[in-house]
Amino acid sequence: MITLIKNGEIYAPEYLGRQSILLIGGEIVKIGEMNENKLLDLDLEVQLVDAEGSIVVPGLIDPHVHLIGGGGEGGFSTRTPELQLSEIIKSGITTVVGCLGTDGTTRHMTSLLAKAKGLEEEGVTAYIYTGNYHIPTPTITSSVKDDVILIDKVIGAGEIAISDSRSAQPSLHEVGKLVAEARIGGLLSNKAGVTHFHVGPGKDRLTFLHRLLEEYEIPASKLYATHIMRSRELMDDAISLSQKGAFVDITADETTGEWIKYFKENGGELERLTLSSDGNGSLPKFNDQGQLIGMGVASPHTLYEQVTRAVKEQGLPLTEVLRFVTLNTANALCLPKKGRLQEGHDADVTIVNNETLEIEHVFAKGRHMLKDRKTIVKGTFEK
Repeated sequence: MITLIKNGEIYAPEYLGRQSILLIGGEIVKIGEMNENKLLDLDLEVQLVDAEGSIVVPGLIDPHVHLIGGGGEGGFSTRTPELQLSEIIKSGITTVVGCLGTDGTTRHMTSLLAKAKGLEEEGVTAYIYTGNYHIPTPTITSSVKDDVILIDKVIGAGEIAISDSRSAQPSLHEVGKLVAEARIGGLLSNKAGVTHFHVGPGKDRLTFLHRLLEEYEIPASKLYATHIMRSRELMDDAISLSQKGAFVDITADETTGEWIKYFKENGGELERLTLSSDGNGSLPKFNDQGQLIGMGVASPHTLYEQVTRAVKEQGLPLTEVLRFVTLNTANALCLPKKGRLQEGHDADVTIVNNETLEIEHVFAKGRHMLKDRKTIVKGTFEK
């Protein structure tokens, strides 16, 4: 696979101007001026993509996706379905990280691992966290540390629930031991070894994570808290945590742009902020008594939709917002060849219209997956 993308405005995510990008196999080989005629004279099959009037950006990374579905808080009929390849591609996403949620009984780590491997075979990059809301948490090898070390797709633990009535109400020491296991596993396997925390609406907010940093020998960068936009108080707590070096994540919804501005204006560390979709996870609504009163399903489309809204409606710079779904996420998850348009990096590229920001093309590991706004590569059982 040889692809030349020409005449596009490059955001890597920083602005590089109008340049060409050459993809060979699954790698970005060159960014800059290129002699198209010499390339065609090689007598090799070369795909030319004219990105005139378009913006070329890194493929998005979604660090929190329920690949095999989630939910179930309203009974068996409320379990959400598996995510399909085309839903990922249409969202401009080329890398996903799968997780379990509340249910670690009828959904299994081995099924999540198989789904991630299946998505890899279908064309995107997929990783997973080991565990679910609860501590002790489900694993593949019976050890969080061993899962991270021995299972190629496992890059950390999560999503562990805190400040939520659906958590296992663990002690601080239990949480500290799990974080330490994930971190040691990461050290021994050269992976992120992060622990990804589901933060509920509870009154304790991020108290556990602040105490971990104060009372235990835990590097702040190994804590990664999501759903931080539930309230202003929780966002203030997340800003404080980011200032200590932890990563924090906003689950994309219609308020995302406003929360990004709030985070920025109140001293949040922008290099520690990411966005995720919670794709195919359930969106349960509970009353003050903890009773389920409504249910929805999150969509991976929300991630890029909120990127565009943050730019168009909140006036945030595209270079800044792109970092939250590309480079920052790659740094949080220790994925050195992801999240950036750079020679030698993976050929994950999304092309969007310069005016509307609508997604026009998606390349995942160099393979053309979405062309002229139409999905050309679908999952094995998709029509």
